[in-house]
Amino acid sequence: MVDFGMSVHVDAPLHEALERTRTALADQGFGILTEIDVAATLKAKLDVDVPPQIILGACNAPLARQGLQIEPDLGLLLPCNVVVRTDDDGRTLVSALNPELMVTVPGRPALEPIAADAKARLQEALRAVADQGA
Repeated sequence: MVDFGMSVHVDAPLHEALERTRTALADQGFGILTEIDVAATLKAKLDVDVPPQIILGACNAPLARQGLQIEPDLGLLLPCNVVVRTDDDGRTLVSALNPELMVTVPGRPALEPIAADAKARLQEALRAVADQGA
């Protein structure tokens, strides 16, 4: 079974961790295609308060292109979601979807090296985000 995601705690306020995350992702070749402020959206749509949470839709274009050449429907699983949020004890948590999970959906073994590359890049980005405060 493939782990669902990867996470690091960051000793920084959410807004600072978010900027670190954007920078670390860019350093690993990921662009941010989408950004969703979950707390603001739920407040506006349902008038409920939830802890801060931002979802970044990260995409490494060369890896996405390789994957789409193998499996045209891979776009249904893109981009890679990276979440910056405040956890239950008020700490900042940065999490990324494990790209290897995407390989299990279409069942295309040719996607495995691409997913492994994306995973390694996301892990390095998470390490960089965590290490910036150390």
